[in-house]
Amino acid sequence: MSRPKRILHVVTNVGHYDDPSHPTGLWLTELTHAWDVFEASGYTQTIVSPAGGHCPLEPRSLKFPNVDRTAKAWQADVERMALLQNTFSPEQIKSAEFDAIYFTGGHGVMYDFKDSEGLQRITREIFERGGVVASVCHGCCGLLNTTLSDGSYLVAGRKLTGFSWREELLARVNKLVPYNVEEELKKRGARYMKATLPFTSYAVNDGNLVTGQNPGSAKETAKKVVKVLSGS
Repeated sequence: MSRPKRILHVVTNVGHYDDPSHPTGLWLTELTHAWDVFEASGYTQTIVSPAGGHCPLEPRSLKFPNVDRTAKAWQADVERMALLQNTFSPEQIKSAEFDAIYFTGGHGVMYDFKDSEGLQRITREIFERGGVVASVCHGCCGLLNTTLSDGSYLVAGRKLTGFSWREELLARVNKLVPYNVEEELKKRGARYMKATLPFTSYAVNDGNLVTGQNPGSAKETAKKVVKVLSGS
């Protein structure tokens, strides 16, 4: 029998915007929805963060209408919450042990995903040996500065999506965020795509690159990852 597929989830260590009075962190359902999909497929799952250790939660992801049964179940599960208190660091991760890397979102990732050389190394190695690189919402910030062995941006010329600027405006955080991730992706040559209506589920795959636009896209993104890994 072949071993179960292995998924490496990436979460943030950052708990606030530049202005400390505005908290942020992991948008919990972007982890839990994908986790449930992968768990149902029998996959083994691990959580890493840029610095290792504690992952703060975005307060707004814990309020109506975002808190669903998966998020509530995580919060009620001591062992699962402990996974977010004791995440691995990139230095502890061997990329060869994973079939896919999945970058979760929440605005905290805008600060610590983009320039993490450890995450870039893991992502490049998984992608170049044919593994799946996936992100949802702001998780695409983890792909912004990732280059391949030839020096080109991983996202260059590839179809992908991520949290749109229109959604930043509607979420009323456009004056808090450190940059416009939609524009930054385009600057690096990405073929950025988005749903006609904001905050609706939308996911794109371009070969072994799978991306989702917003928090409501996590489940669809994970299902696409499963499909790619199963070769169907």
